[in-house]
Amino acid sequence: QMKKQCDQKLLIRMKTECVPCSLNLGTQCPAGYTKITNGTGIPDCRYYLEIKTHTLSFPGCRHHCVKEFEQPECCQGHWGPDCMGK
Repeated sequence: QMKKQCDQKLLIRMKTECVPCSLNLGTQCPAGYTKITNGTGIPDCRYYLEIKTHTLSFPGCRHHCVKEFEQPECCQGHWGPDCMGK
């Protein structure tokens, strides 16, 4: 019995919105995603505040999140919805 289905594991990455680092402690990833940064996250972004006629930008933090999902695929040499074709 040869294995005909070889699912691909895909990792989807995303970053949360940039906010002041002090506020980022409680930021959660979207449902289904796992947070891979901790504490206040990574200070690699800028957020913007509009004050009257000016827009100011400040250094901020965000979290990195990942979601793993399996994409069904047939092993090499097999095809079709049930992977039975050769």
